[in-house]
Amino acid sequence: MDMNWHPIGDITEIPLLGARCVKTPSMTIAVFRTDEHEVHAIENRCPHKGGPLSEGIVHGTSVTCPLHNWVISLETGKALGADDGEVRTFPVRNENGRLFIALEGAMMVAAE
Repeated sequence: MDMNWHPIGDITEIPLLGARCVKTPSMTIAVFRTDEHEVHAIENRCPHKGGPLSEGIVHGTSVTCPLHNWVISLETGKALGADDGEVRTFPVRNENGRLFIALEGAMMVAAE
């Protein structure tokens, strides 16, 4: 599948253990930066009740939803532990600190 890579800014624009959001016509994507400076992108909607994952607590390669404490893997998008559900994940490429996200056929609107 051909990937459409879109620039989303510099890694320094994402706080360590934090996130920023990228909007597409169909959804908002949360782009996270771990304490190891890894960058992951997932749908910004908890599979439980739709909580904003970008406002959650990042730990390791997971984020805890701020509404009901569901833990979501940033690598797979799957709920961890006894919870069941998942969100979409998106490939991110880091080229010397410049970040690009792959959106299959989706047009990006704006980064926040």
